[in-house]
Amino acid sequence: MSRPGPPSRTTAIRPLPAEAAPFTTEAALPGQRRFLVRGQLRRPLALTVADLRERWPQHRAEVVFDCATNGPRHHTFEGPLLREVIDAAGPAFDARRRKDRSRYLLAVTGGDGHHTVLSWAELDADFGDAPVLLATAMDGCALDAAGSQLVVPSDRCGARYISALTGIWFGTCALPELPDEPASGDRVDGP
Repeated sequence: MSRPGPPSRTTAIRPLPAEAAPFTTEAALPGQRRFLVRGQLRRPLALTVADLRERWPQHRAEVVFDCATNGPRHHTFEGPLLREVIDAAGPAFDARRRKDRSRYLLAVTGGDGHHTVLSWAELDADFGDAPVLLATAMDGCALDAAGSQLVVPSDRCGARYISALTGIWFGTCALPELPDEPASGDRVDGP
């Protein structure tokens, strides 16, 4: 049985003024980490941390999350909203149809192979409106060399904080085939 972690204590998610960038970097240098944004998109992307910093408004999130190996972690992240990056890639859904939008998923993979899934509805302003970031900086340090990090400020644990992003897949999954009747050993009446 897992012990409950501390609640997420996101103290602020706020846009940063354009002139408030606390650091500068050279534009996309050879060897910079790139990650792919692909799937059911009209304009798939290959991005670096510098691209994320230059193309989209930056937001700051001060977060606390529970790390299974190191306990509570306190960090300040900066970067664009994931939903704005996906919007720029042109999702293949009909934006006017909420039910259509609610079927889409994002699979995010990091450099160490760790991966997670989010639903588009978590991010969509008509549903969860979660301010999930693609971090360009952590605690005031640029992430150009390390690679962008997925930041889910509302999460109590750090399992979906994916480091050194290598890819984001966006799309729908086929509905699994379910039998018409439960198998003979399946419980259907509760515990």
